[in-house]
Amino acid sequence: MSQHKPLTIAFSAGEASGDQHAANMFLEMKKHRPDIKGIGMGAAKMAEAGIDIRYDSAAIAVIGVVEVIRHYREIRRALTLMQQLLVAEKPDLLVCVDYKEFNFKLAGFAKNRGIKVLFYVSPQVWAWRAGRVKQYGRVIDMMAVIFPFETAYYEAENVPVRYVGHPSVDKVHPRYSKTEDLARFELDNRNPVIGLLPGSRVNEIKRMLPVMLAAAEKLQAGLPGLQFILPQAASIADDLLEAYLQQAAVKITVIKNQPYDVMQCCNAVMTTSGTATLEIALLTVPMVIAYKLAPITYRLGRWLVKTPFIGLPNIVAGKSIVKEFIQHEATAENLAAEIRHILADDAYADDMKANLNRVKCALGQGGASKNMAELALELLSTCRA
Repeated sequence: MSQHKPLTIAFSAGEASGDQHAANMFLEMKKHRPDIKGIGMGAAKMAEAGIDIRYDSAAIAVIGVVEVIRHYREIRRALTLMQQLLVAEKPDLLVCVDYKEFNFKLAGFAKNRGIKVLFYVSPQVWAWRAGRVKQYGRVIDMMAVIFPFETAYYEAENVPVRYVGHPSVDKVHPRYSKTEDLARFELDNRNPVIGLLPGSRVNEIKRMLPVMLAAAEKLQAGLPGLQFILPQAASIADDLLEAYLQQAAVKITVIKNQPYDVMQCCNAVMTTSGTATLEIALLTVPMVIAYKLAPITYRLGRWLVKTPFIGLPNIVAGKSIVKEFIQHEATAENLAAEIRHILADDAYADDMKANLNRVKCALGQGGASKNMAELALELLSTCRA
C-alpha cells in the first residue's frame, strides 16, 4: 500500500445502532492502522470515535413508510450530500451500516465510481423480498451478516458474504451484579421488578409507552408490590418521557445510560420489537414483545413480510419462544396478562429462559467489531498498489 496518503473510509450510518456499530468498528481498525481516516454520515458515537461527521444522521433516523415519506426531502438531501462526498473525497472504501434502502442507493453510486463497498448488517432477505440478494450483489463487494443463518442466502447467489457475529454479544454486559444494581436503583429484592422498554425512537415512545403504562397500572392493581423500571434511551429527550410519566398512576423508576444493568434486575420485561429483544435474550430475562406501526406501514408489512415472527429471539430460534403482540393486539390487557403468566408460572418462565439461553448460544462468542475491522482491512489491502 502507498504510504503517502492515509487510507480513507467513508461510513454511512442512518440510525443509532448503526452509529454505534460503525464507531466500534473504526476504533478496532485504528488499533491496526492508527493513521486511517474516517469520514461520512453518522452521529455522536462515530464522532467520539474520531470519524469526521459530514452529515448528522439524527434528522433521518426514522422507520416505517409514513415516517420515511414525511422525511423524504431531508433523506434525499442526505443522499445527495453523501454522493457529493464520495466524488470529492474518493475514499478507499465505503462501509454502509444497515439503513438498507438509503445505503443500497449509495452503494450503487459508489460501485459505479470504482469505490469498494462493504455492507454491514444484511437486509432481512429471510423475511421478505429474497430477490434483493441478487440486487445487493451487484452493488457491493462484500456483505457482512450478523446472524449465522444469513450466509446461505448470499452463497446461493454467489454473492461474497462473511458472518462476523452479532454486535450485541460484545456489548450486553452489566457493569454490576444484580444484587448491586437492585441496591443502586433502590429496588426491593423481595418484590418482582418489571421492565418497560418502549423504544429508542420518538414515534415508538408515542405509540408504545402509553400502552405499557396502562399495562403497568393493570398489573399493579392486582399485584400491589410490583416495581417498574424504564431504561431511558439516549436518543429520547427527558421532556418527552416526562409528559407521559406525569400522567401515569404508577411509579416508574427511570434510569439513564445503564440499559443492561436495568434489564438484569427485571423478572420480566415489556419491550418493543428490535435489537432490544435480542439484548434481553442475551441476559435470559423473560419478556413479551409488542409493536405498533402506522396503519399503512402495517398493511404493507402484512403483504410483504413472509416470516411468521417479528421478534429476533423467535426468528433466531425458528419458533415462538416469546409472545408477540402486534398492532391491534398490542393492548394493555394482553401485555399485562402475559406478564402475570410469567410471574405466576415458574415452569413457564423457566422454559422461556432455557429457550432464550439457546438463542444466546446460537449467536456465538461475539467479536463482531474486531471481525468487521479485519474484514475491512482485508478489502483495503487490495485498494492500493
